[in-house]
Amino acid sequence: MLTNLHQQPADALLALIKLHNADPRADKIDLGVGVYRTGEGDTPVFGAIKAAERKLVEEQDSKAYLGPEGDMGFVEALMPYVFGKESPDMGGRIEGMQTPGGTGSLRIALAVAKRAGIRRVIVGVPSWPNHAQICADLGLDVVEFNHATQAGHTDMDALRGALANVVEGDAILLHGCCHNPTGIDYSHAEWDEIAQLLSQNKVLPILDLAYQGLGNGMEEDAYGLRRVLVAVPEALISYSCDKNFGLYRDRVGALYVMAAAGEDLPRMMSNAHSLARANWSQPPDHGAAAVRLILEDEGLTAQWLDELDQMRDRMRQVRATLAAAGKAGAVDLTAFGGQNGLFSIVPISKEQVLEMREKHGIYMAGSGRINVAGLTMGNIDKFVAAVAEVTA
Repeated sequence: MLTNLHQQPADALLALIKLHNADPRADKIDLGVGVYRTGEGDTPVFGAIKAAERKLVEEQDSKAYLGPEGDMGFVEALMPYVFGKESPDMGGRIEGMQTPGGTGSLRIALAVAKRAGIRRVIVGVPSWPNHAQICADLGLDVVEFNHATQAGHTDMDALRGALANVVEGDAILLHGCCHNPTGIDYSHAEWDEIAQLLSQNKVLPILDLAYQGLGNGMEEDAYGLRRVLVAVPEALISYSCDKNFGLYRDRVGALYVMAAAGEDLPRMMSNAHSLARANWSQPPDHGAAAVRLILEDEGLTAQWLDELDQMRDRMRQVRATLAAAGKAGAVDLTAFGGQNGLFSIVPISKEQVLEMREKHGIYMAGSGRINVAGLTMGNIDKFVAAVAEVTA
């Protein structure tokens, strides 16, 4: 029977890692996989995480199962940072659970939405490829609209048009901040309008907050999510700690459900828990426990936030340097300075992407998406010169 399986294409980014690793050139540049890198090209473990892990090793007295909801201390400790310190549970209307990374959270969010009667998910494109892939695997139809204009701004007209055509049984998936792959985020004024539009129809918002703190700050990056939640009766929120705590391989995430009334939450969460039980039974403990220990300790929290500030400042420095370079051949890099997070798209063709790789040892996704943290003050001039050459 297993011979009936069809060969699946290799993941393009994972294939890119192998190509980069096999390249013998000393000055090669990896702009592919989306992990933070320091100015020296490393992806370090946060000092706050190391301290929390030492404490965890010394104090943890059991490896017993947690249950499908995971570490609820972790889930609750995150809530003031996600939803605000004044009323993090929106008056008893929000409850959450731990998941294996943001991907696990999105999987359960979309599966819960399908159980609730959602048939279509409206998604701005380009988007993170796994959004469409998870929807397809669950049998949900994806309805696309343009996220950004050719000029590099959010396409509010396209979003307005998409929301004007929603019907009951639709959900809309929105990036909370640091849009992947474009880095082009909605302004506060645009989020205000989006919240108003969402309040006028029955579409279910699914908010993907995978990069809080990597854009403009923890509070600033939560503006859009919080604005939407005030305006709508219910929503699903997918959260990842993989990036803002540097816990990539530990897969640390959370799913939050906001209900119109608190008494509805037990029924909603029972569905999320049963789906988790069928998928992974219970999430891995270590990374979430480390995050919980950080957020329970004022000193460790301050250390983590300082390390996060340093990450954000370095990416801002890279973006400012790219913007200052101005035109590189046919590509205007000035817009990179106003974008947020790890990712941006260089508007070049697949053939030019291949030329960047073969002639200059610069590895990036075929779409032109780059991880800006792969650029340093030591290699950024090489990158700008290569873009200028292939687009001249």
